[in-house]
Amino acid sequence: MGAVRGEDKKQAAHRVLVDRVLHGEGRTSPEQRARAFSNADVPPALRELIGKVAATPAQVTDADFAAAKASGFSEDQLFELVISAAVGQSARLYEAGLAALAEASGDGEAGLCGSTS
Repeated sequence: MGAVRGEDKKQAAHRVLVDRVLHGEGRTSPEQRARAFSNADVPPALRELIGKVAATPAQVTDADFAAAKASGFSEDQLFELVISAAVGQSARLYEAGLAALAEASGDGEAGLCGSTS
């Protein structure tokens, strides 16, 4: 039973992190952060940078940041959007891992979005 409580705490901490990234105070709007988080409908000026952060972070270059900054985004805004993209990708991987564990254990609950009864 202790392991379940520990997992519940980890999932709760994960939810708090995601909520803070998406809805906390910042230099970018919650909508901009949500787009970066989901790596969807990102403005063209950010598409290269956010796409790399989510898919191939080791390939992000100074030129990617320079291009985004040249399009009018401040360093603070870019920081928030990069964090949103990274947390979004990690959230997708985390959810996939939880779903795989649930499937392997026959638990039937997939990830954080599963309903509890």
